[in-house]
Amino acid sequence: MAHIVLHSLKRINLPVLNAYNEHFVNTFFNQYRSYAKKPVMKGKGKGMVKEVLKGPEVCKDPVRLCTHAVGVNILKQGDDPLIKPKEEYPEWLFQLNLGPPKKLNELEPDSWEYCKLLRKEHIWRHNKLHKGKKM
Repeated sequence: MAHIVLHSLKRINLPVLNAYNEHFVNTFFNQYRSYAKKPVMKGKGKGMVKEVLKGPEVCKDPVRLCTHAVGVNILKQGDDPLIKPKEEYPEWLFQLNLGPPKKLNELEPDSWEYCKLLRKEHIWRHNKLHKGKKM
């Protein structure tokens, strides 16, 4: 708003005080502009070098990938754990569904997963039907 007022003051042509008004408006405009400086944005401007974020190092050693669980160690110290033989892991681990989630018609109606998915689909349907309606 103050920006518009200053520009309108610049447009006023008073015959006697024109040079004085020009000096006053320019001084005030410069003070107004430098009063609240905009925060400097990192990597978003002309001439600024964009900072590239680096991810974790990727292990490409095939022997290490076959013998260690790379990326499992979340601590700063220590090493990745060794991969154990298949017999030392529980049976349920190999029965986990790693593919896409099952559809509602593929599940058994008496299972907990069926009830959970049915409730979720009902909420989605309810939200779609009531989208845009005012209370």
